[in-house]
Amino acid sequence: MTEFLIRHFIKDSGQLSDPKVRGRYGLLSSLVGICCNAVLFLCKFLIGTVSGSVSIMADSVNNLSDAGSSVVTLIGFRISGRPADEGHPFGHARAEYIGGLIVSFMILLLGVEFLRSSFLKILHPEPVTISALALFLLLLSILLKAWMGLFNRRVGKRIDSAALLATAQDSFNDVITTSVVLLAAALAKFTGLQIDGYMGVAVALFILYSGLGLARETVSPLLGQAPDPGMVQALEKKITSYDEVLGVHDLVVHSYGPGNWYASVHAEVSAKEDILKSHDVIDNIEREVLAQMGIHLVIHLDPVVTDDPAINELREFVRGKLRAIDPALSMHDFRVVFGETHTNLIFDVVVPVGFRQSDHQLGEQIQQAVEELDPGYYYTVVTFDRSYTSATGC
Repeated sequence: MTEFLIRHFIKDSGQLSDPKVRGRYGLLSSLVGICCNAVLFLCKFLIGTVSGSVSIMADSVNNLSDAGSSVVTLIGFRISGRPADEGHPFGHARAEYIGGLIVSFMILLLGVEFLRSSFLKILHPEPVTISALALFLLLLSILLKAWMGLFNRRVGKRIDSAALLATAQDSFNDVITTSVVLLAAALAKFTGLQIDGYMGVAVALFILYSGLGLARETVSPLLGQAPDPGMVQALEKKITSYDEVLGVHDLVVHSYGPGNWYASVHAEVSAKEDILKSHDVIDNIEREVLAQMGIHLVIHLDPVVTDDPAINELREFVRGKLRAIDPALSMHDFRVVFGETHTNLIFDVVVPVGFRQSDHQLGEQIQQAVEELDPGYYYTVVTFDRSYTSATGC
């Protein structure tokens, strides 16, 4: 069914890098969500009204909120598909995350309201009467929600949409909540056991849990979460695949919405290489990364002295001492200023997040290690960097 809908309702469905095609996927998913959830709301609302079941009423309004969520998702896709303008030079793709955040707030508000109404039902219980037809309709709603979850998950993975993957998870959550409601209704019909209020509390708590999870997933990219390690490693591998590039460091990756990536990095090249040739290589890398990985990359060229035995020996000595302190430490931009009375070793050290020592303590430890060469002669001038990705050596 999913492939049938994609094939018949999305033009150029294979052009996933095209924002317009991405918007069509979002439109299709939103319309499916609006229609299915509206039908589920009407059915459950009628069942809940006739039977007097607060848990079914809570589940029906949960479906109504899902329909509203689909509307918000649709608006988010519409806004995120707008091109860059003077006020938003990186585009509007983050609007998709904002739409997901609005949806999570709606879910949280509904969860609080139905927690209150279910608690009142426990304090003031009323008998619940439900027909076999109503039980059958609840079972069908479970099957429909399961299909919607599979549909949104497949589409979300295809276009790499956090909003649609969250919608898919919400649908699977609904399968669980409706199953709980169905169990309560069946017990009331066949055993006379009235646990509707307690099941309503369970559904409300699950709605709140789902809302908090969705909020966390949408807030994280807005705050600037770390890029995917696999993407970082692939980018580093691509850059260092050129023979002229000796190493990379200070890699920073920014996301301005799904599929909208910007990055900067320092690439080390031999200092004896012609500057125009090195610049030409850097330009080629930037173009290929954009064409093949969809990342807008800016590379800063760092010349490195590679043919001086004394500098090379000092570099490897310091690198070895850093690894002895902590294997997670890395070094770059190593330079040496020789003098008659002393020599300065100038370099940057990348410190991983959560490192146990302060910069001052680490600096003293590095200086003590370097003094093993010649006390009072070698001095370290260290700049401490923080890693913005999970890739090593950056």
